[in-house]
Amino acid sequence: MADKYAASPGDIPVGKANEGEDYARKAVIASTVGYALDGFDLLILGFILAAISSDLGLTSTQAGSLVTWTLVGAVVGGIVFGWLSDKYGRVRVLNWTILLFAIFTGLCALAQGYWDLLAYRTIAGLGLGGEFGIGMALAAEACRPEQRARMSSYVGLGWQAGVLAAALVTPILLPIVGWRGMFAIGVLPAVVAFVIRHFIGEPKIFIESQKSTAPKENSFKLLVADAKTTRASLGVVILTSVQNFGYYGVMIWMPSYLSNQFGYSLTKSAGWTAITIIGMAFGIWLFGQLADRVGRRPIFLLYQVGAVISVLAYSQLSSQYALLIGGAIMGMFVNGMLGGYGALISELYPTQARATAQNVLFNIGRAVGGFGPLAVGAVAAKYSFSYAIALLASIYVLDIIATLFLIPERKGAALE
Repeated sequence: MADKYAASPGDIPVGKANEGEDYARKAVIASTVGYALDGFDLLILGFILAAISSDLGLTSTQAGSLVTWTLVGAVVGGIVFGWLSDKYGRVRVLNWTILLFAIFTGLCALAQGYWDLLAYRTIAGLGLGGEFGIGMALAAEACRPEQRARMSSYVGLGWQAGVLAAALVTPILLPIVGWRGMFAIGVLPAVVAFVIRHFIGEPKIFIESQKSTAPKENSFKLLVADAKTTRASLGVVILTSVQNFGYYGVMIWMPSYLSNQFGYSLTKSAGWTAITIIGMAFGIWLFGQLADRVGRRPIFLLYQVGAVISVLAYSQLSSQYALLIGGAIMGMFVNGMLGGYGALISELYPTQARATAQNVLFNIGRAVGGFGPLAVGAVAAKYSFSYAIALLASIYVLDIIATLFLIPERKGAALE
């Protein structure tokens, strides 16, 4: 069934078709840059925590809380701005989020102590939180149905690009500009994203939905509108929770695992991280390519089975070369599923609840995923890191069950 707001090239003049493709390209770029900003900002914060702690005299608990409250702000911001986006428009609200982020990230550079810095980081986190879901909704609504998974996966790749950019520039610039200068630099991607969004309008399907004279339903209620939708929402929450739990559980503890188990230096651990991130990026890209051709559910199942096998196998490796290759393969499956959420969620919910669904369901998963490092650390303390990593593989079985029994296949479905 064709998307009622996306005609095939043969149905419309070439000029109009090119115009639609040009809009879709701009929308995907704007969404991707916004999500890259998320990854860039959070990794920079991790790099500069030691410098901030030294300069402001922070305890380790206070330093860690800066990350925690940034994520808390992101969860709250994601839910609030997703709802506002369904009410007032994708591009308009994305601009609000980017301005909020830019202003309070700039204020971080002027912080004089722990409490004002904590407040600035939390409010900046509110702005960051809206980027993922609203960007995914915008990309899905702008592109053709047969390209929906691919375009959504490109938005997911934005995070990896931001992480890599931060990893490359921070070691070079931090000694030169200091932690305050790094916060100032963090504003620059926000300015770029704001400028890009200035040149795109709202997607046609959203404009059409706003013209409807029918009473507007509460977008939160639409996530549990009936039994079928409620099952799908539960299924998506399980998928995003498992993916985030596994991602944070692996990425936070793996450098320590490599150091304790195999005596890896910081340089070797960084090399592992880079290879793993490349594997993750490839996995996200490949997911989009396959999901548009085969379907959403089969590829989710493929990746989930791959995650079980690769995580379990990785916990048994001992050769440094095997660890590098295994890390890339594990990264591909553990985080590659991020390439499928945008299309899946967009096809499950109507326009007036699409951004709300993206941000609420993903951020619930992000909140649950935040317990991943805690759980892995607790198991590792009682048994061993290798045992904890092996045990982590079992959570993907829950993912498989949810996909089989709760998630419907909506490949190429018309957006409502």
